[in-house]
Amino acid sequence: MLNKVCLIICLVFGVRLESNSQIIKEFKVDEKHGFNLIQLDFNVYKGISEIQRKQGDNPLLIHCDLSKVNILPTFFHENVNGVLTTALTHRNVESENLGKSLSYKLFSNSNDDFDHKWNVGLNSNYLFNLNFNFGIGKANFDFSHLPISNCKVNSTSADINLNYSKKMANSVKMDTLMVKINMGNLEARHLNFTNAKQMFFEANYGTLNLSFSDKMPEACHIFATVGAGKVDLILPDESQPFILKIKSTAMCRTNVPKSLKDIGNKTYVSKSYREDAENLMSFVIDVSVGSVNIR
Repeated sequence: MLNKVCLIICLVFGVRLESNSQIIKEFKVDEKHGFNLIQLDFNVYKGISEIQRKQGDNPLLIHCDLSKVNILPTFFHENVNGVLTTALTHRNVESENLGKSLSYKLFSNSNDDFDHKWNVGLNSNYLFNLNFNFGIGKANFDFSHLPISNCKVNSTSADINLNYSKKMANSVKMDTLMVKINMGNLEARHLNFTNAKQMFFEANYGTLNLSFSDKMPEACHIFATVGAGKVDLILPDESQPFILKIKSTAMCRTNVPKSLKDIGNKTYVSKSYREDAENLMSFVIDVSVGSVNIR
């Protein structure tokens, strides 16, 4: 009898260890010379992702903790004509359907629900062109100290957090920052540090929380589009010249500060607005169903 009990205990613990087992993988680029731009394509179907500056010798280092793996990620890099192209791809061969994606979105409440963890370390001594694709999960970006020429993020249902926690601006001019989410939320803080010429934010279903903690040095065009959900925009100080246009339907509630000047056709300007201002910011907010809150 005792032997049977011991056997059962061993089997239970064995199953538990197997279910909690993880595969740890690390992908890195050892090349340090012969290129002036790093193109990163990062495509994962599930997980919690952390993207930030990494100190060290390697231009790029990706660390991942994987559980419940049905296929391992692939990593590729090559140096062609001064551009170091890198790509990490992790696909799910069992292809989770929309219903499962919805259940993750509505009922998951911990990081463990997303199985995998990804840490992407970028070396601030190199210029980056970034392209991210996420399925289910969360992605946290901290771009402090990082020179970035372009950044595009596509998400199926992963929530996106973008920040400059050290309040250190992009040291180069960014052409385009784009975040597109099918179903989920975006929290983007200190966007004035992006040094971007244009920004595009889009959510089919979800919330866009956008904030500018200070003025921008040069002109910038910002577009925020939501099908069903909310846009919450914190504007820079009114010493920054800007113009704000709201496109909305009868099913969208809007709240605009009285301090902004209404020039008609749902268009508002700051006190320092000048059409020919070199650092003019132009906002276009488009919400079909939901609300727009401007602060």
